[in-house]
Amino acid sequence: MIENPNFYTVIIGTELLNGRRKDSHFEFVNRELRKRGWEQKANFVIKDDPSFMADVYNLIKNDPNSVMFSFGGIGATPDDYTREVAAKVFTNGEMETNKEALELILKQFGESAYPHRVNMAKLPVNSGLLTNVVNKVPGFFIDERFFFTPGFPEMAHPMVIEALDRFYPKNKKKYFCNFIADTSENYLIDIMKQLPKDIEFSSLPKIEGDKKTAEIYIADYDKERVDKWCKFFKEEMKKRNLKILKEIE
Repeated sequence: MIENPNFYTVIIGTELLNGRRKDSHFEFVNRELRKRGWEQKANFVIKDDPSFMADVYNLIKNDPNSVMFSFGGIGATPDDYTREVAAKVFTNGEMETNKEALELILKQFGESAYPHRVNMAKLPVNSGLLTNVVNKVPGFFIDERFFFTPGFPEMAHPMVIEALDRFYPKNKKKYFCNFIADTSENYLIDIMKQLPKDIEFSSLPKIEGDKKTAEIYIADYDKERVDKWCKFFKEEMKKRNLKILKEIE
């Protein structure tokens, strides 16, 4: 388990990019992460292209705190590249027939598991398994941080919940200060520049007719830091005769 994880999702599917299907994974993962106090760092929707898949996986691997959920491409058809690409990136190309996965596939499909379905048991070495509640063909994970699931939501989403419940059930509490400033962002920039670089901050502008406002968000796992810099921001606004329109709980 990574102590301070950065969560990534990789959604593999040419059919999403050409409009044949719509994605349902991004919102689901966001919702499940927020329940546990986590959030995503990045989301990728990419084509079924082995070389590009490897590039994206390597990008994520290079983050020492990365945790990834990859959707799609773990089946038995010729365009299912994920198992081999995952092995190439995460286990130096080493693969093996996972005995437990093979038993599950044979139990589910019997003789019709041959000659193709049995190939879904060929996984990167030392992979753990994720439960498939639909047809028992498992997803898999590497190093308790890189998780690979089918593209079908009814199979993939229970696997995501299983992985989160098992390895990343709850983040420590994050404290925040959130309010709407009754002014344009432009008049707040000098204040923004004085905030520490390592504190979470965002400003969301909004324009309604001639009225401009900015939603200010300051967050950290240290409550005293949030209180200190929220107070600082509001005091600097007051010095400039700028008002707070609304506090957001």
